[in-house]
Amino acid sequence: MPFPSLPSPLARALTERNYAEPTPVQQAVLDAAPDRDLLVSAQTGSGKTVAFGLAIAGTLLGPEEALPPPAAPLALVIAPTRELALQVQRELTWLYAQTGARVVPCVGGMDPRREARALEGGVHIVVGTPGRLRDHMERGRLVTEGLRAVVLDEADEMLDMGFREDLEFILAATPEDRRTLLFSATLPKAIVALAESYQRDALRLAVAGETRGHADIVYRAVRVMPREIEHAVVNVLRYVDAPVAIVFCNTRDGVRHLQASLTERGFSAVALSGELGQGERNAALQALRDGRARVCVATDVAARGIDLPGLDLVIHADLPHDAEVMQHRSGRTGRAGRKGTSVVLVPPARRRRAEQMFAIAKVSPDWSGPPNADEIRTLDRERMMSDPLLAEPETEEEREWERDWAEALMERFPPERLAAAFARLYRSRIPVPEEVSDPAYETSRRPDSRSGVPVGAPRVGEDEPAAWFRLNLGRRDRAEPRRLLPMLTRRGQIGRGDIGAIRIFDNETTFEVRASAAEDFAAAFARRGSADVRVERMQGDGPAPAKAKSPRAQRHRREASKSSRGG
Repeated sequence: MPFPSLPSPLARALTERNYAEPTPVQQAVLDAAPDRDLLVSAQTGSGKTVAFGLAIAGTLLGPEEALPPPAAPLALVIAPTRELALQVQRELTWLYAQTGARVVPCVGGMDPRREARALEGGVHIVVGTPGRLRDHMERGRLVTEGLRAVVLDEADEMLDMGFREDLEFILAATPEDRRTLLFSATLPKAIVALAESYQRDALRLAVAGETRGHADIVYRAVRVMPREIEHAVVNVLRYVDAPVAIVFCNTRDGVRHLQASLTERGFSAVALSGELGQGERNAALQALRDGRARVCVATDVAARGIDLPGLDLVIHADLPHDAEVMQHRSGRTGRAGRKGTSVVLVPPARRRRAEQMFAIAKVSPDWSGPPNADEIRTLDRERMMSDPLLAEPETEEEREWERDWAEALMERFPPERLAAAFARLYRSRIPVPEEVSDPAYETSRRPDSRSGVPVGAPRVGEDEPAAWFRLNLGRRDRAEPRRLLPMLTRRGQIGRGDIGAIRIFDNETTFEVRASAAEDFAAAFARRGSADVRVERMQGDGPAPAKAKSPRAQRHRREASKSSRGG
């Protein structure tokens, strides 16, 4: 048995699912003391759902092999999105099936009355999204006094999505002696602060090999002309010909437009974005799972937590905001030992930004132009030759009636005519490739060893225009560059190379942002983090203000000026 230290019901469930050995994150939590709080850094796709399911098993079961009759919940799992919460619920259901566990989801977009009835009927584990869980708690439907364990899954995403207040409300209402397990892809200061407030003597696990889920992903950077991005998406889809592909856009409008464009060209494409109702989202995912659709066009938030079998291709139609977003997107593929491809489309104006992003992510992509129509037609010809219609042997029944049809066709038409008709029929089933061009700009491959920014990248404010911003923190707030820079890049979703000069004054800080990234920076900063920390764009793109003088120095200068005029 590959997990001998586990309660036997869970060990049997894992064996039935052909778990030969634990993943690194699963082994790490199993090696930890069974009663410790955990702060775990783990990437999407690393097996973390099963990991925290194993971690809380001893806390819930104790020496028993079965859970007590369902009543008030014993464990609470909080996830950022409906899709991820429902996926976690499915995983925990099979993992705890032999313990008699009742695992209930509580997520936005579902019928709250049905959830209320399920909670009233007794449960063991509740999995939900922050807003819906808080609503059930405020209405007295979700009782938290008996909780033995609370798990926060993808905590960094929940904070980025503005759920801090809901999380603090939920955690404050749970017993002080509960176990708290916090899982996050990254561990920024906000996550560490949350852990310090609500965990007790937490063991911090930075899992060695935590990027294992991304080890089988090949990254490709494709040069594109801005007006040909849709055409490039078409040609990449046709060239790779993956069973299932996902195409990421940065906005809902972008998703809507690209999905319609792909459908018009003959692709079986569905959309996932925040404006869709839960029924529409479920229908889109089911179409992908059962093969009725092969392409999903999605925003980052809408695709969070979805797991699609056969997903071999990720296309970034819009450049990701930063390296972390790129890796989260790409992590949808390359799972369970399968190979995956992540293609980033890079227009000339975004080249430097893309190079910085790859350097920060420590990714060395293969650069090329988009696949052209001739290359795709050559591949189509090879694929036609290996089509199952030609390669698979037919049954005796099929052979008998097909022979009659074949003989009738051969009597009336010459072989060349029949072959041409077959080729024409084959080509009618596939979208036509687009004519595209290659901008053929030069790229820098060698990153600067200190900054991670490619050598030759333009310096903000010197070689490339910059926009000046004002931040409402200064020396009196203990502001200093080494603390401000990580905050600005994470909250503004830009790279370090996009920040230029930083000037810190008593009550404020002014700083440069690469002009091409300024608009995205301002929008991202306004959406994320505390509303008490604000930035505003300064008028003009000129040099920074001169170094501010203290009030005392300014007074002395005014007095000296008066004296000189009086003399």
